[in-house]
Amino acid sequence: MNILVIGGTGRIGSQVIEHLREHGHNAVPASPRLGINSITGEGLADAMRDTQVVVDVSNSPSFEPAAVLDFFQTSTSNLLAEEANAGVGHHVALSIVGIDRSPDNGYFKAKLAQEHLIETGPIPWSIVRATQFMEFVDGIADSATMGNEVHMAPVAFQPIAAADVALAVARVAAHAPLNGRQEIAGPDRLRFDEVIRRRLEQRNDPRQVVIDSQAEYFGAVPAEDSLVPLNGAQLGSIHYEDWLAASVSR
Repeated sequence: MNILVIGGTGRIGSQVIEHLREHGHNAVPASPRLGINSITGEGLADAMRDTQVVVDVSNSPSFEPAAVLDFFQTSTSNLLAEEANAGVGHHVALSIVGIDRSPDNGYFKAKLAQEHLIETGPIPWSIVRATQFMEFVDGIADSATMGNEVHMAPVAFQPIAAADVALAVARVAAHAPLNGRQEIAGPDRLRFDEVIRRRLEQRNDPRQVVIDSQAEYFGAVPAEDSLVPLNGAQLGSIHYEDWLAASVSR
């Protein structure tokens, strides 16, 4: 199949491309630096010619609530319109587990708006909802740092490796549309504060993790189970401890 991957030069997209090509698909990366821009529409029509599947793993350059909402609404609307014109038969998007259980989270609201456009749009669709990536733990710690303390909510957390995410997205893209959602998560259900503490210890980072029931994540205080799948999720194969061991040099 001819498969166009929006965000195909990024962390997830580049691995999705690799998996699809390994299985004989003609997977093509798309990004603004390659002249294909889902916000302005530049290059979309030409890129979608003879395309059967479009995979969207792009992300907003800004996480400010209004900016991220505008990004996902504009990008998704442009993609769906061009897909309809080109006769694309399957739209695959990467989203996040629990976005409908965190009403005060601005980023999650934007992803919900994206999902609504896809679900009500003209193209058969599949949405892959993933838990937070293991590769994001450093950024999470930095955003929660106050002086020498990292304030973390004591809630459940089930991070997934980017490699497992890419594999799951590629598998969905290579099959018939779900017209529904597939949740994926890492194999280990842990505590949010402990995940961050283990990473800091591994890197000999002197910051101390402070358990804070009012600590925010993307502008909202998470509940006990708001960041983890409730049931039926497919689990990745990479355990957090193994990811930590492999990431010593990072």
